[in-house]
Amino acid sequence: MGTNSNNSWDSNLYDDKISFVSKLGKDVVTLLDPQPNEKILDLGCGTGDLSNEIMRSGAIPLGIDYADSMIEKARQKFPNITFQVENGETFRVANQFDAVFSNAALHWMTKPSKVAESVWLALRDGGRFVAEFGGKGNVQTITKAVKEVVSASGANVSETNLWYYPSIGEYACLLEKQGFCVLYAIHFDRPTQLEDGENGMRHWLNMFAGAFFTQLSENQKSQAYSIIEEKLRPKLFKNGNWFADYVRIRIKALKECSPCRHVS
Repeated sequence: MGTNSNNSWDSNLYDDKISFVSKLGKDVVTLLDPQPNEKILDLGCGTGDLSNEIMRSGAIPLGIDYADSMIEKARQKFPNITFQVENGETFRVANQFDAVFSNAALHWMTKPSKVAESVWLALRDGGRFVAEFGGKGNVQTITKAVKEVVSASGANVSETNLWYYPSIGEYACLLEKQGFCVLYAIHFDRPTQLEDGENGMRHWLNMFAGAFFTQLSENQKSQAYSIIEEKLRPKLFKNGNWFADYVRIRIKALKECSPCRHVS
């Protein structure tokens, strides 16, 4: 998780009602294609489920996350994996890795050039960076409704900037400026079913959008949730389930110390 987020995430809520994050991240592990004995850094590891997927391939993962609560839960779940509390924008490692992997975390890190530098330094020459995260337009419908409702309650949300959602061109250029050779990049819509039926949107708001509601009392917050749901229901509630309007970037890049050359 990123540095703009609350450092005391509800790791139980994350595992119980937001488990779709890790389930959908398994496709990104496939793109990573971890090999036996590779050393792989899981950046923004959450409660460790995908670090465990990486370990099952025979690779040796190190999971890092900014949230103490996530790391504590990850250590409880997977005691055979090393997990550390680190700032994703400024972390440094003693030994370089064959790959850096990240799922659903980079959009919480609002200084992306710092992240790119940290990832670059963490990789050996020729090492790969594989990630998926929120791209331009991610949760646009949800965010618009939240801001409208909270502003109508008298709270100021104009300066609330929780996430970094770049275009694919913007992010590829940022990596290339750092020295990476971008091999693969895709920007795609992925409407995502939330868990627990009618309660799904509230779980999502509690987990990810809490910073918008800090100026509201608990009663005001509850009322705001109801109005937000009413606004979102026509677009995002289908067949008894809520869907988040996710838009993702998935990317694979190599650390190259000289300009990359493509053989045609």
